[in-house]
Parts: sequence; C-alpha cells; structure tokens
Amino acid sequence: MTRAKIDRADQVRAERARDVERSLGRRELLRRAGLGSLAAATLATPFVRGLGGRGAAQDMNAPKRLLVFFTPNGTIREEWSPDGGETDFTFRRILAPLERHRDQLLILDGLDMSSTNEGPGDGHQKGMGHVLTGVELLPGDTMGGCDTCPPVSWSGGLSIDQLIAQHLAETTVRRFDSIEAGVLCGDAENVWTRMCYRAPSDPLPPESNPGALFARLFGDPSVDLEATRRRELLRLRVLDHDRRDFERLRVALGREDRERLDRHLALVRSMETRLEASGAVGEHCAAPTLDGMLDWNADANVSQILDAQIDNVTMAFACDLTRVASIQCTNSVGNIRFDAIGLTDRHHDLSHEGDSNAEAIDKIVRINVFYAERFAHLLDRLSSVPEGDEGQTMLDHTLVVWVNELGRGNSHTLNDIPFVLAGNVPDEMGRPTFRTGRVLRFEERTHNDLWTRLAQAFGASVERFGDPRHSGGPLEGLS
Repeated sequence: MTRAKIDRADQVRAERARDVERSLGRRELLRRAGLGSLAAATLATPFVRGLGGRGAAQDMNAPKRLLVFFTPNGTIREEWSPDGGETDFTFRRILAPLERHRDQLLILDGLDMSSTNEGPGDGHQKGMGHVLTGVELLPGDTMGGCDTCPPVSWSGGLSIDQLIAQHLAETTVRRFDSIEAGVLCGDAENVWTRMCYRAPSDPLPPESNPGALFARLFGDPSVDLEATRRRELLRLRVLDHDRRDFERLRVALGREDRERLDRHLALVRSMETRLEASGAVGEHCAAPTLDGMLDWNADANVSQILDAQIDNVTMAFACDLTRVASIQCTNSVGNIRFDAIGLTDRHHDLSHEGDSNAEAIDKIVRINVFYAERFAHLLDRLSSVPEGDEGQTMLDHTLVVWVNELGRGNSHTLNDIPFVLAGNVPDEMGRPTFRTGRVLRFEERTHNDLWTRLAQAFGASVERFGDPRHSGGPLEGLS
C-alpha cells in the first residue's frame, strides 16, 4: 500500500471516529462500556490519576463494608470482660458463644462515652443519642427519666455509619447507601429509638418488620436474582459488541486520552473477570427465605425476627445492594420479655435491679448470652459466603461492631461501654486493616476515638470524630 493510500485510510478512520463520536457523543459511547460516568470523568479531567479515578480504584479492590449491631441496657462487666492477656484470653459467660470466632475479634474494654458529659438528657437518652454520633443532644420536648433532666429532641450530629456511608457513596454507587434493620423497636419516634443519623436532627428509623425490609430490598420474591446478576454481566460484556466503535473513537483521541481509554477498557475487562469468578462480589446473591406467617411484633419471636433480619442484611451485602447496614435490637430502655430463653421478666426492669440481687444479675447475663449467640450466628452467616481470594469470605471484607448505649444498666453508667469488633476491612493493598484475635484494654479513652479510627479505615479523611472536646484522635493499637 502506497503512503498516499495509508494516509487516506487514516483519514477515513479519523472521519468515521468523528462521525461515531458526533452521533453517540463521547459520554454515551463510554456509557456503553459499562462505566460511563466514571470513564467520562477520567477522560474529561486531566488531573485524575490512576485507573478511572478514586471510584474505579476502590472497586478494583475487595469491598469494604460496615455493620453495626446494637443491644440495649448495658451489660454485667464481671461476666463480659475476658480474663487473661491480649491474645491468651479466656471468655467469661457472656462472650463465650464467640469462641469459634475468637481469631476474628477485637474486644475493646474500658472505652468511655465521655461526650455524654455535655448537653441535656437522661442516661438512656444520652447513651442512645451519643453512641454513634459522639455529640450532645439538642433541646426539645421529650422528657427524660429524671425530674431534673431538661427535655431533648435528637442528636446534634451525624452517626459514624452514615459518615462512612456518605463517604463510600462518593466513589461507589449502590442501590442503598445504607440499610437500617430493627428487631422489636416499636412505633415510638424519639431519641430512645434511634441511633443512626444522616445529619444533625435527622434520624433514620429502623425497619422492624423483616417482611417489609425484604420487600424493600428484594422486591417481588418471584424476581430471578440470578438473572439480575447475569444482566449485570451482560452490561459489562457490551464491550464485545462495541469494540469496533471504541477502536474508531480511539484513533480520533490524543495520546493522553487514548491511554486513559485503554486503561478504562482494561478496568472493565478486569471487573468482568472478577464478577465471573467464584469468589466475586454478587456471585452468591440469593433472596433469603422468609416466614410470612410469623408475628413480627411478638416478644416470643425475638430469635426468629433477629435471624430474619440477619438473613436480610447478609443477602443485601451478598447482592451488593449496600455496603453499610445496622441491626438494632429493640431500643434504649428496651423492655421486651425473653420467653425464648425461659424468662418472663422484662429486660429493662431487670437491668434496674441492684447488684445484690443475684437472681436478677444472672438473668441479665442470660439475656446478654442470648445476644452473643445471635451475634455469633451473624458472624457465621457472613463467613458462609465465599468472596475474594480462595479461602476468603464476606466476613473478611465486613467490619461488624457490637455496641450498647450503657456500660451498666442499674447505674446508667456511660463509662466502660462494651465494644466488640469482628471481621475486617481490607487496606489499599488488600490486606486486613485490623489485627484481630485480641483483647485491648484502655484507660481514659473516648469512644469517639474508635469512630475516628474506623472512619480512616474506610478511607475517610477524618482527624477527629464527634465533639472535639471529647475526641483525641484515632484510637491506637487496632492495627
């Protein structure tokens, strides 16, 4: 072929590429690649570095998820805090059901909710309103449980789960930024019943009906979720049909844009391969089984209700519908009966019995053991879903945090709050962020410092979280 013919062929290809770009538009053509807005931003923004910007880089790694698990009315520290050292510890009664997951736990002893030293509210109100926000409550018209407590409304800050949800939403799009599941939380709307806050004075109500949450997450139970996942693969495989269009576009681009498009195509191919792998995100997506005949408002069904919500959240994660969730068991001042474990007493009533009432203390321990058993079941469910490299599961990419609004129920103490972390989140190199299998004991450290460290683990640029008067920076020693 003569040089003139080569030049003419190049000119024809360039004209065709311009025609394609004019007819589809650059953004539409890139959209057909499967990651349109991301790639368009990559090509349009010269200062973006790396593979499609922060969002694409994060999606190339294993997902990072957060799950908050709440139980109320404090604990019995003598039966909660493990014996022994940092790694050679022995569980006492309450946490004994977690033995099979000990290598995946971080048990934090001695953290104080010192932000509750500020602002109005009784012990339960402050505990519930501060536990995830770390800031004082706002004035309002809800009277507390003491005559001298000024009335309150809601918390004055956003909660750590929502900070992380909002941060993740900047770089990865899910159907739900977060999911709030409840267990026998009741219908009241006040600070005792809310722990998640999208913004100051903007609480998110938990959905206490597993059936309603199922419908919200999975819609029509007849929908074929496998077909949905395959449709996602087809969306990525559109490259196979449009490759010539991309090649035409490519010759019309400058060198820098051409390199970015090549990196983008490589990214999409990599994502397609990852989705097809047995450990890929979404590979094990399946709607949970739900007992539609169960009474979701009956205290006697607390085990089945909690397990149904655990299944809902586990499958929401497995289907990649969200990466942030919470399960709220009853509420602050939760006073359900525990017929499920042979108790006719109510939880909050028992928590106000004195320490000299050995029978009441034993019953409170039994209630906390029940919650520990369900928490262990939650970890079982997450670890049953393969994800990522061989041998890894969804629990390796999910940080589960068990929280309580009080240290001890009868004194309403807001110090020595029980915190249990389970699972993990990967760092930028895909390695576990936290060094688990340990008990860490702290003195004069605030729970806000724990939330600061968690925010950083999820990539948020946070130096302090919550009330700055009660935040000393990220909690050390977790990694």
